[in-house]
Amino acid sequence: MISSAIFARYARALADVALDKGEDAIVGRDLDAYREMFRQVPALLESFDSPAVAREAKGKVLSELLIRYPVSRTTHNFLRLLLDHHRIRYFAEICDHYFKTVNERKGIMAARVTSATPLGENELSALRKSLSQATGSQVTVSVHTDPDLLAGVVVQIGSTLYDGSVRTQLEEIRRRLARE
Repeated sequence: MISSAIFARYARALADVALDKGEDAIVGRDLDAYREMFRQVPALLESFDSPAVAREAKGKVLSELLIRYPVSRTTHNFLRLLLDHHRIRYFAEICDHYFKTVNERKGIMAARVTSATPLGENELSALRKSLSQATGSQVTVSVHTDPDLLAGVVVQIGSTLYDGSVRTQLEEIRRRLARE
C-alpha cells in the first residue's frame, strides 16, 4: 500500500487544475461516475493493475470506456495519467482526497451524520442549517443509519464527534449507577 501522501498529491494536482478552470463540480461528477463503475466492476481496476495485461491493452480498454462514458478533458487526462503512472488502482482513495481538498479550499466542511432511522428532508435541512451556524462554514452532510443508536444522532465533523444518541446516554447512566 502506498502512502496517503501520494493520494493527496494526485488529488491536490487535480483540484488545482479543476478549480483554476472552474470545473471542480464537473470533475467531481466524472470522478463519482467512474468510482461507481469501478466499484460495480472491480475486474476493471484489477486488469488495469495487472502486470499480465499489456500496457497497450490497458490503454485501449480505458479509451473504450472514455468513448462510451465521456468525461471532461481534465478528467480524461487525469485517468490517463493514473493509468500511465500505475496509480489507477488507488482511484477511490484519490477521489476521496480530491473531494476533501476541493471542499477545504472552498471553505466547505463535511459532516457525517448517523441516525437510528432515516432523516426526512426537513430534519436534514434543519440539521444542515444548525451545523453551518455552529461551524461558521457551509456544511455538506452524508447521512447513514444505525439502528443500534436507538434514537438521536451522532455527527462527526473532522475529528470532532457530537454524540446525541440515546445509546450513549444510556451507557453514561449505566456508568454513573455502577460508580455509586
